[in-house]
Order: sequence, then C-alpha cells, then structure tokens
Amino acid sequence: MLVGNKCDLENIRDVSVEEGKSLAEEEGLFFLETSALESTNVQTAFEIVIWEIYNNVSRKALNSDSYKGELSGNKVTLVKDGANASKTGFSCCAR
Repeated sequence: MLVGNKCDLENIRDVSVEEGKSLAEEEGLFFLETSALESTNVQTAFEIVIWEIYNNVSRKALNSDSYKGELSGNKVTLVKDGANASKTGFSCCAR
C-alpha cells in the first residue's frame, strides 16, 4: 500500500495525486491519501493493511498440506490436521 499523508495540506503538496496513483499502479499497490489531522482515511488504511495480511496468511495456510480450510457460509476456519479450530486458535471470518 502506498499512502499519501497530509492530504489536508493541498497547497503545499510535493507529490500530485496522479503521481501517487501512477507509482502505486506501477508497483501493484493500493493508493490512499490520508490526513491524521482531519482523520481522513486513517482507519481505512489500517483496515486495508489488516485485511490484506489476513488474506495472505489465509492463502498460505490453505495451500499448506498440514492445514485444511473449512468453508461454511460466510466464515473461513483454518483447522490443523483436522483438529478443532478452537484448540488451535486458527479461526477468522471472511468478508
């Protein structure tokens, strides 16, 4: 993820939105502008990072031979060697 900070200070910008978007696209990243002062997109930036970490870890675990992914409804539960998920602690909801 590429994050542009201080989007509330438009008049003293060093990097344009277009430049940020272009660089993010070239690198295969998300682009988001934030402002801590105005609390613009700060929570969204953290949510995207957490969601992407979850997706990467889940994908690796599901592709692992020692884990089985059990899909039911709107929930993904990772179970190691058929053990109960509550014992292993691998359980998370999918969007």
